[in-house]
Amino acid sequence: MTFDELGLGAEVLKAVAETGYTEPTPIQAQAIPQVLAGRDVLGIAQTGTGKTASFTLPMIEKLSRGRARARMPRSLILEPTRELAAQVAENFEKYGKYHKLSMALLIGGVSFGDQEKKLDRGVDVLIATPGRLLDHVGRGKVLLTGVQILVIDEADRMLDMGFIPDIEEICKKIPFTRQTLFFSATMPPEIQRLTDTFLQNPERIEVSRPASASTNITQAVVKTTREGKRDLLRHLIDTENVKNAIIFCNRKRDVAVVYKSLEKHGYSVGALHGDLDQSTRTKTLDGFRNGSIRLLVASDVAARGLDIPDVSHVFNFDVPTHSEDYVHRIGRTGRAGKSGAAFTFATREDGKYLTQIEKLIGNSIPVHDEAAIIPQAPAATEAVASDAPATADDVVAEEGAEVRKPRERRARGGRGRSKGERKESAPVAEDAPQPHIADPVAELVAEVIEHPAAREPRRNEQPRRERNDRNDRPRGRNRDDDDGPRVVGLGDHVPAFMLRAVKLPARRPDDAKELEEIEEEDLPENVNEIEEIDEIPEIDVIETEEA
Repeated sequence: MTFDELGLGAEVLKAVAETGYTEPTPIQAQAIPQVLAGRDVLGIAQTGTGKTASFTLPMIEKLSRGRARARMPRSLILEPTRELAAQVAENFEKYGKYHKLSMALLIGGVSFGDQEKKLDRGVDVLIATPGRLLDHVGRGKVLLTGVQILVIDEADRMLDMGFIPDIEEICKKIPFTRQTLFFSATMPPEIQRLTDTFLQNPERIEVSRPASASTNITQAVVKTTREGKRDLLRHLIDTENVKNAIIFCNRKRDVAVVYKSLEKHGYSVGALHGDLDQSTRTKTLDGFRNGSIRLLVASDVAARGLDIPDVSHVFNFDVPTHSEDYVHRIGRTGRAGKSGAAFTFATREDGKYLTQIEKLIGNSIPVHDEAAIIPQAPAATEAVASDAPATADDVVAEEGAEVRKPRERRARGGRGRSKGERKESAPVAEDAPQPHIADPVAELVAEVIEHPAAREPRRNEQPRRERNDRNDRPRGRNRDDDDGPRVVGLGDHVPAFMLRAVKLPARRPDDAKELEEIEEEDLPENVNEIEEIDEIPEIDVIETEEA
């Protein structure tokens, strides 16, 4: 089947031919005729199968007839991220260059003034993220009563980002007679509820099993440790013929750490996450597309919406906690029929996440050991140094393997010794000769140090066993019930300044009883005399009659 058989106009077909596409993908071949017929469409397909063109091409054909009015867009496309919204805008510019359709992009990080100017002139296609669109609706700068076609793209990602309440509010402001196109890679129960609410007898198009990975992608899981991930990443970049790659991390902090590590070792690398401003994100993506940036370290904000056909490798520096994100991450490679490779670095703590991923995609992922990839690297099954002791399950790597003995503590002092041995010195034989000190000053110092009265134990230097007795007592006992020695006050040592005689200040006659004992001649001369009142004047009381 070719695009000529789908019912598109000559201008659209000419623009598609100039892009180099000759045959539609399965979802494009099934969705485009249904959209042109005016039916609601529920499209379910894995990422990278051409879902964007399946609704942009028929929308351009339908919107070519008509005229937009100020602040009343004729169609609305909702996207979860700025990058995906910009991706759809590029598709409209590419496929609609022979049509005079106006378009506006409402995303965060851009001034409201420039966006409002486009809305005032009237737009045929409005592409927006839910938050920024509701901001313009609240300002009264856009009216949704003229929307004829509504597209909700990447609905499952909308659910993950918490945009479902915003989607419901937006749909209430759009006419009920609209045409709704609903696209998603997965169909969780919440998304199914939305489709039942907003779609009217939709045409369900499912070209592949939900959340299945592309067969063009070679997948592998590499067992490693948390500390060995960066060395493993650099080794694979140098040995796997990596043309360009996206490295996914779960947290923004890890994105910064991996970015600085690769930059320090001389790699061409860029970083992308949600906290960056829009200009920096756009500049980084443009550099990755044109090849000036070879490696892109990103969070899941780049898991969807990046249509870069030539990405050769994807590295999951962290195993995603949501199994659906794994499908979208590795879907950045192996696009448009090309082959790709995806490596996932897993530690012992990531076992449950890998199980969920394999259950979702329906097949197991080949597992390799770091030692097999890097011969000098330690086996990933070795216990990682931590405060918690290794268990038997962590020690036995495979059937028939010998159980490793617990690592012996280092013989030197410091952290390698147990708590009871930290205060003990190295063992010395009883018959070992004592070293002779020839210096008389040194002999005097040694005698002073060895004198039992010269070194009394301080409170903080008590034996550790004695200090821990209080912690070992069962709860509920009174402290006075302890049989051990008690410390009263400052203990046996009293500071010298507390034994020094101090002259007490003279007391002031503040108490009334003391005033009676002081003779009149001892009072200061400036004391005011107190006159005694002999009689209290009588006060006339006037009685009033009650009303």
